[in-house]
Amino acid sequence: MDSLPRAQVTVTTLQKMKQRSEKIAVVTSYDASFTTLLERAKVDVILVGDSLGMVVQGRDSTVGVSMDDMVYHCACVARGGESALRIADFPFMSYSSVDQALENAAKLMREGQAHMVKLEGGEVNLKSVEAITGFGVPVCGHLGLLPQSVNKLGGYRVQGRDDASAQQLISDARALEAAGAALLVLECVPVDLARQVTEALTIPTIGIGAGVDCDGQVLVLYDLLGITPGKRPSFSRNFLAGQSDIQSALVSYVQAVKASEFPAKEHGFS
Repeated sequence: MDSLPRAQVTVTTLQKMKQRSEKIAVVTSYDASFTTLLERAKVDVILVGDSLGMVVQGRDSTVGVSMDDMVYHCACVARGGESALRIADFPFMSYSSVDQALENAAKLMREGQAHMVKLEGGEVNLKSVEAITGFGVPVCGHLGLLPQSVNKLGGYRVQGRDDASAQQLISDARALEAAGAALLVLECVPVDLARQVTEALTIPTIGIGAGVDCDGQVLVLYDLLGITPGKRPSFSRNFLAGQSDIQSALVSYVQAVKASEFPAKEHGFS
């Protein structure tokens, strides 16, 4: 790694990376110390995910995470931040109306110092996406497996395997882009479907359990380091195995994403 300071990664940076077919490396973080290590590894995007409910707070889902939790952890991450783009998740039921979405987007940007906000779901959120982006706040969408909807989905299952749900996901993706979303996370969808969505959109896609053809990849930090309690998701890889320290593991992850070596075939779904 060179010691020269890196220019701030922006939405425009990510768009240019997609155009150049340059992979985008994304990792979750919840505090300043890990963020400093991610910055040194030259991660492009840091996601302050509501996954903190499970890996930090010990909950069995993300549903119990509050807006105060998200603002607190995002502000912690910002203190360790340098050039990576910071995305903050809207927690469960914090964007159920346009007014609520606008108010909470302001909190995440102003108090949490996020650069972008992320919400789960498609058509139901279009008015909120239009309103938020209309006030200059970049938005990242999230389709496929929606962790906040795990009780409705009946568990953590691959989405979009049948034709009807696949077509709905493609439709939602296009609608989110048209509404102003600048980035889209695709979680636990078949590799072929993720490829179709990526090719159909002009905005970058970030995959997690969605195959190597997305424009970038994201992993939960604790999964990446193999320290998540219980069974690690099948789409993840322990990058700390065989490495001497955490910093080397993070660099290895970034290099693997950039070289399209991760995810491998065994990390995707058909």
